[in-house]
Amino acid sequence: MPQVKIIAKNFMDMVSSLPAIKLDMLYRNQFICEAILRSLPPLAKKYVLQMLYIDAPVTSKSLQEWVLADGSSKHKVAVDRLIQLRVFEVIDRKKETAYKLNLTFQTSLRKHLIYGGTLPREPMPPNVIARLPTSEELDAYALEQWECFLLQLISSGQAERSSSFSSSMMRIFQRGLLRQRDKEAARLTESGFQFLLMDTNAQLWYIIREYITNSEEQGVDQADLIAFLLELSFHTTGEAYNLDTLTDDQAVMIKDLADLGLVKLQKGRKDSWFIPTKLATNLSVSLADTTSRKQGFVVVETNFRMYSYSSSKLHTEILRLFSRVEYQLPNLIVGAMTKESLYNAFENGITADQIVTFLQQNAHPRVAEKVPSVPENVTDQIRLWESDLKRVEMTPSHFYDEFPSRDVFEAASDFARMHSGLLWEDAKKMRMVVKAEIHMLMREHLRGQK
Repeated sequence: MPQVKIIAKNFMDMVSSLPAIKLDMLYRNQFICEAILRSLPPLAKKYVLQMLYIDAPVTSKSLQEWVLADGSSKHKVAVDRLIQLRVFEVIDRKKETAYKLNLTFQTSLRKHLIYGGTLPREPMPPNVIARLPTSEELDAYALEQWECFLLQLISSGQAERSSSFSSSMMRIFQRGLLRQRDKEAARLTESGFQFLLMDTNAQLWYIIREYITNSEEQGVDQADLIAFLLELSFHTTGEAYNLDTLTDDQAVMIKDLADLGLVKLQKGRKDSWFIPTKLATNLSVSLADTTSRKQGFVVVETNFRMYSYSSSKLHTEILRLFSRVEYQLPNLIVGAMTKESLYNAFENGITADQIVTFLQQNAHPRVAEKVPSVPENVTDQIRLWESDLKRVEMTPSHFYDEFPSRDVFEAASDFARMHSGLLWEDAKKMRMVVKAEIHMLMREHLRGQK
C-alpha cells in the first residue's frame, strides 16, 4: 500500500539531493542558510553555531564531548543530517575523522548574523499601490484558496467555483493523489485519501516537492525554485512586492503559488504586485516546527459521536472520509464513526493510526488539553476494527482433485511445494490448493506426468 508518509519526505531531502555545485550556489544566499539552520535538529543547530567561528577541523572525538552521555543517538542523527546537506565537510585522517563547516555556508551565515541580510526586492512604497488587504482579509483569502485546492482534490464537483488551477497544479494531482481511467471521473488514490488527513504543513511541503519535481521535468532549474521559495518565506506578510522583480520562471511559479493561497496577486494602473500570506512566510518555520497547528475543532465522545465546530465545507468532506455526517448547522457538524464508515475508510487506504492522529491534532481546545484528548475506548475500537480486516488474507489460488493415480498426486504435491506454491493438501482424498501464480507451471508439469 503506498503511503503518503513515505513520499512526503522532508523538503530538505530534496535540497540534500542537489549536486555540490548547486548547493554552494544556494549557500551564497544568506537567507537560504538561515532557512537551512532553522530546519536542522536542535543538536545539529548547536554544532553549527559552536563551529561557526572555528576555522580548523573539529575531530569526531571533540564533537562527541559536546554531548551528554545519553545523547549518542541524537548525535548520530545530527551529524548525518549535516553531512547530507553538505553543511559538514568530512575530513578523513589517519587516526580519526574530523568535520569542518562548508566554507560558503559558514561565510554566508557569519555575514547574516553580523550585518543582517537584504532581500533581492524591497516592498513597494504606499503611494504606488492601491489599497492592500487587511491581515484578516489576507488570512481569509489564504484559507479560501487552500480549501478550494483541497476540495478540488476530493472532487471537482465540490469546489464552489470553477477550477482555475494551472496544468502544473493538475499534474501534481495526477502524481499519485488521483487516478483516472478512460471516460471515468478522476478518483482519489490511497495516497490521496491519506494526504487529506495530513496536517497543513506536511500537505504544503508535499505539494511543493511535487511541484518542483514536475517543473524540473519541464526544464526549469530545481535549485532556482528552491531558492525562490526559501527567500519568499523571509518576506513580510501583507507587504506588496513588484512582479517586475521576478524572473520568467519565478513569474510562472508565483501564479501557481497564488492558486495555493501562498500569495495574493493585485494589479494597479501601471504596476502589478504580489502579497505574501502567512502560508508563504511560515514556510521556513514549518520546516523546523511541524507540530504547530491551527486551533482544533473536533470533540469525540465515548459513544463514537463527533461534534465539529466548523463552518468549513472542507472539514465536512474530510470527516466524510471516515465517519457518517448526520446533520450540519451553520457552524456545527454532527456525525458518528460507525463500523461501516471506518471499514470504508480502511478499504480506501486510510489507516487507523492516521484517523486517530487526525482526531488528536484537530481536537477542540476544550478537550485538547485532556489526556487523552480522544476517548481511549474509541481509539482502541478503531484499531480493533482495522485489525478485523487483516485477519483474513486473500490469496488467488486453484483447486486440484481427481488425480489419475497417487504417484501423479505426490509428484504434483512435491512440484508445488518446491515452487513455494502449495497452500493446502489432503493426501487421503488426493486434493490440493496451489497459488494461482504457479498454475500454468502446474498444468505443464501434469501434462508431462500423463
